[in-house]
Amino acid sequence: MKQYNKLNNIIGWVAFAIATVVYFLTIEPTVSWWDPGEHISTAYKLQIGHPPGAPTFGLIGRFFSLFAFGNVHKVAILINAMLSLSSSFTILFLFWIITRLSRKMIHVEGEMSSVQMWTVFAAGFIGAMAFTFSDSFWFSAVEANLFGMSFLCTAIVVWAMLRWEDEVDKPYHNRWLLFIAFIIGLSIGVHLLNILTIPALALLFYFKKYKTTTIKGIIVTLLSSIVILGTVMYFVIPEIPKLAGTFELFFVNSFGLPFNSGIILYSLLLVGLVVFGLIYSHKKNKVLLNTILLGFTFLLIGYSSFLMLVIRSNAGTPINFGAPKDPLSLVSFLNREQYGTWPLAYGNYYDAPVVGYKDGNPVYKKDFKTGKYVVIDDQKEVSPIYDPAFCSIFPRMWASDSDRRGASEFYQKWGGPGVQISVTGNDGKPTTLSRPTFGENLRFFKDYQVGWMYMRYLMWNFSGRQNDVQSFGDNINGNWLTGIPFIDKARLGHSQIDLPERYQNKGKAVYFMLPFLLGLLGMFYQVKKDYKGSLMVFMLFIMTGIAIVVFLNQKPYEPRERDYSYAASFMAFAIWVGLGVVCLVDWLKKLMKDREILAVGIVGVLTLILVPGIMAQQNWKSHDRSNKYAARDFGQNYLVPCDSQGILFTNGDNDTYPLWYNQEVEGVKTDVRDVNLELSGGSWYVNQLFSKNYESEPMPLTLNKEQYQQGTNDAIPYNDLGIKDYVDLRDFIGFIKSSDPRTFATMENGRTLKIFPTKKIKIAVDTAACFRNGIVPAYMRKMMVDTIYYTIKTNVLYKNDLVLLDLLATNNWKRPVYFSAPWTVAKCADIDKFCFLEGWAYKFMPVKTDSTDYVNSMGGIDGYGSYDILMNKCKWGNLADPKVYVDPESRTNIMRFKQNVVRTAGWMIRHNEKKKAIDLLVLNEKCFPYKKFIPESYDLSFVELYYQVGDIKKANDLVELMLKYYSQDLTYYNSYSPDRRVVFQEEMRTALGVMQQLTTVTTSYKQKQLATKAQALFDQNVKYFQ
Repeated sequence: MKQYNKLNNIIGWVAFAIATVVYFLTIEPTVSWWDPGEHISTAYKLQIGHPPGAPTFGLIGRFFSLFAFGNVHKVAILINAMLSLSSSFTILFLFWIITRLSRKMIHVEGEMSSVQMWTVFAAGFIGAMAFTFSDSFWFSAVEANLFGMSFLCTAIVVWAMLRWEDEVDKPYHNRWLLFIAFIIGLSIGVHLLNILTIPALALLFYFKKYKTTTIKGIIVTLLSSIVILGTVMYFVIPEIPKLAGTFELFFVNSFGLPFNSGIILYSLLLVGLVVFGLIYSHKKNKVLLNTILLGFTFLLIGYSSFLMLVIRSNAGTPINFGAPKDPLSLVSFLNREQYGTWPLAYGNYYDAPVVGYKDGNPVYKKDFKTGKYVVIDDQKEVSPIYDPAFCSIFPRMWASDSDRRGASEFYQKWGGPGVQISVTGNDGKPTTLSRPTFGENLRFFKDYQVGWMYMRYLMWNFSGRQNDVQSFGDNINGNWLTGIPFIDKARLGHSQIDLPERYQNKGKAVYFMLPFLLGLLGMFYQVKKDYKGSLMVFMLFIMTGIAIVVFLNQKPYEPRERDYSYAASFMAFAIWVGLGVVCLVDWLKKLMKDREILAVGIVGVLTLILVPGIMAQQNWKSHDRSNKYAARDFGQNYLVPCDSQGILFTNGDNDTYPLWYNQEVEGVKTDVRDVNLELSGGSWYVNQLFSKNYESEPMPLTLNKEQYQQGTNDAIPYNDLGIKDYVDLRDFIGFIKSSDPRTFATMENGRTLKIFPTKKIKIAVDTAACFRNGIVPAYMRKMMVDTIYYTIKTNVLYKNDLVLLDLLATNNWKRPVYFSAPWTVAKCADIDKFCFLEGWAYKFMPVKTDSTDYVNSMGGIDGYGSYDILMNKCKWGNLADPKVYVDPESRTNIMRFKQNVVRTAGWMIRHNEKKKAIDLLVLNEKCFPYKKFIPESYDLSFVELYYQVGDIKKANDLVELMLKYYSQDLTYYNSYSPDRRVVFQEEMRTALGVMQQLTTVTTSYKQKQLATKAQALFDQNVKYFQ
């Protein structure tokens, strides 16, 4: 065993080294899209990220960032490297998990033979390498997301439990259980995923402690483990701080003690009870009780990382999600209340009518004047009650009020049409609603939630992936593949061989199902040889896979693919991949009885090449993020052009988090205030707007903090008071600010609610202030208006709407205001006609838009300003480099750039600045060359621009290129059988439309030969269009 242990350690560290080299070679050198921008920013300065905050991740990330030694440009790659190392250590522990499990299957007593040893090592190495190069895990390993560290915690606790199993007959073996409790406590500060290992760990405990095992014993063990899991999730995590809040509220409000008195007393009581219990159990020799109390103590020690959130929140960090400054607000934060709830065991279907509302938990706030906690939001009638006729156990086809509009068609596509039921609507009139049958509900669960949102991801990782384009169920995007033509054709209607160039996506990877089949082989072999171990792995697989599917209860149209959520389940499957090697060796040894070591070598080499080898080769091209700077650069493109003290309104994750990273980490344009409109619906976020943030002065607002606090002005309905004329926005905000009873309405339940009295708004323009503060460029001043008129299009103003209106009223043209997307505020401020494109963002200016420059919902354009920004101030992420992989989110942002170039170049042509238009066209060719970026339908505009600037050759070349690609596309669509081709109607319509428009454009510019070709291709393909 000494030699085995030595080799086991050496080969494990070799696997670690390989994974580390791979991840370091493919790591993203800076911030990535989605959450990493937030995670890097919060870790670097120990700020508060979105609930539940991930303090353990933040503390370790802060430690890694110190090695930048003041070079802020290195912070991102260092925190990314932290995740790469976390992933490499996951591979190390996975190797040791597989070797321990495989050793149990093939070795009983005495010393292991060399054949047995190398079989075990081959299994561990191939299983670990398969997971190293798996799609979802590799993706998480090269960016700053929480899951890489969470997977490490999962691997550690499973490995530690196996170590406990080995040492259960030795003194102090329970130290491994305490270590596991500590890691679980720490992991709560990363992600809750780790606690899902508890049932698997419980089975290991049961099988080792009880020599005779029964089905009843297994069931009792699993039920007990679920109770433990529920205790951690629903008691330890929320109730410990909730009890602290209860103590605080009681002692401060009832006894008049100072703030924090209850917290101190509670902490002393909690520590005292634990210490007493430990001393008592030790003296009385109650080993089980002592172990439980020690486990609870170590769990709390790990969980105590959440104290960092309270400490840093009180420090007033620039990023301070939820502001969890005390136990009362911390509980709301940990419960993720801002994200709402969703049904699990019982609840509503998607079309369920609301029949009433129930109360929530009151929200308290410190009142330093009275020295007590006061209720700021009584949460009366805040949660909808749905018609019981539209509710069910285990509701899968559900929707909240805000989601139901787009849900019906999707649910009916995946589940079924449901039963039509007539009900009385809110207007008192009968209406027909759809109620799914329970069978349709289960079909949706099976086909969409399990099949599409889990099994598809499993097959991505162990069979193959069609491409990296997000899909909601069509045949041409996002499916899993085998790489075996006849199987893929049977499933998808096409062999996926000889695809048109547009669909030859770098995200495509095929493994010919070899990892999947090897995993199945390993699973069945483990069941045969070690059913106890197989139950443990199976429980790990289920709890980190299907159990998450059940818990998340995912509804239609997720903003991105969610495969990363299930990578711990894929790690469990990778264990079976490794164990499949043991099975193959066992089979081959029977054929090569005198050359068993050769059998091990043959199986080891072949499976290494055919499983992790193919996976590495296929996935490298889409997982190599080296030299890519798109998220960082595109974030800077929003910030850098903004004038000093500018206020920039953004919306989603990807036009917010990269900006946070640039400001918080690299210190880019910290005099610009980035305001996320979605987050400004929270009072904690609005409170931050009243404070100076780096060089950015406080936001000019008329309403005070109290009028923005939770429970006040959360939703303001429209109540027509018969005002005919346009109302000045300052008077409108004054009406909202007023405490006059006439500015309120009494609701049916007797509660009073603030109203807004008119939808017709005007904003007075201070021309001198606009000149003085550089709001309007000199060449546009002659087009200025003295008053802006617009109409509010919504019947309810929410807090984020109020923030925007308040700013526009109070700012009085002192600070420049920008929007990343003006159409997102159209309901409350239909001001797109006064928003002008300046390179990457839209500037709000009191200028009348020229009708030739105006684009609906996108406003006008500051041509010269936009030209200067695009040509001189923007960066493009190094995406033109042929070796750099262009991910889906980068492709989306490229489309925005191209639209902005088209608009700016068109403006230049209309204003006799042809040379500048040519400059922009050259910029487009340089940054996003067509040899790498296949032209899309929006590139039609470039054809016309080339003709307009007189570059006939480039225009014709682009026409030829577009005809080539769209002709390929149509040939591809038409290769499907008519019944499958129906789903491609939109794509076919687009392709045919492009050909029609190319015919029109080439005809108008007298390119007869090209026009004839385009028309012929259209005629050739239109017959297939239904």
